[in-house]
Amino acid sequence: MQSVDRALQILTLLTERESLGVSEVARHLGVHRSTAFRLLATLEAHDYVEQEGHRGTYRLGFSVLRLSTRVVARMDLAKAAQLVCDDLTEELNETSNVAILDDGAAVNITQSTSSHFVAVTQQYVGQRTPLHATSTGKVLLAFAGSIDLADLGRLESFTPATITRRSELTKHLDDVRRQGFAVAVQEWEQEMSAVAVPVIAPGGAVIAALSVTAPSFRMPAEALPEHAEQLRPFARRLGQMVGT
Repeated sequence: MQSVDRALQILTLLTERESLGVSEVARHLGVHRSTAFRLLATLEAHDYVEQEGHRGTYRLGFSVLRLSTRVVARMDLAKAAQLVCDDLTEELNETSNVAILDDGAAVNITQSTSSHFVAVTQQYVGQRTPLHATSTGKVLLAFAGSIDLADLGRLESFTPATITRRSELTKHLDDVRRQGFAVAVQEWEQEMSAVAVPVIAPGGAVIAALSVTAPSFRMPAEALPEHAEQLRPFARRLGQMVGT
């Protein structure tokens, strides 16, 4: 852990200085020059730093740029998603959110809340939700990459309606791919229904899921396919916004 901490300190130093030599790094970290050299060599091997030719100094490498590009892209997606969710909620007056796939969970990156007296308000931005029990999670499982269902571990039961058998989930995901949307009827929370559609970037990759959630008495199971059709133009708009 000490080596990781020191490596991160080097990257931080190089964001403040254009370049640093081995002796300067050693002095800042309070370590022997050989230790600083080993840390820099490891970072260089992974392209996080690079040497400046004959000067013998180091500057940030292209791996840092790749990471920053990913972060900026995610921030751009969140900003665009908020605009789309706001418009969607204004039209349907139901809570909407956009989720992305992150380390075995669907993570809400934005939300717009209904003005109904009885409305969904607990799906906070940043919340990790189960892939097998939510509409956004099912869309991401079905479309956003090859996830081995065995990697999900035990399929936890949240309500009596939660899918907990892998064979049933596999068949369910086939239906999601066929119909182009996913539903969750009282599967994560009782008395709540949700429907989600994929958000597709111009290159064809599914980058997120757009959903709307409401109490089941206001959005019964038979109405969910119609709501999915209402979601599609908003999902297309989001995909186009992110791709521009």
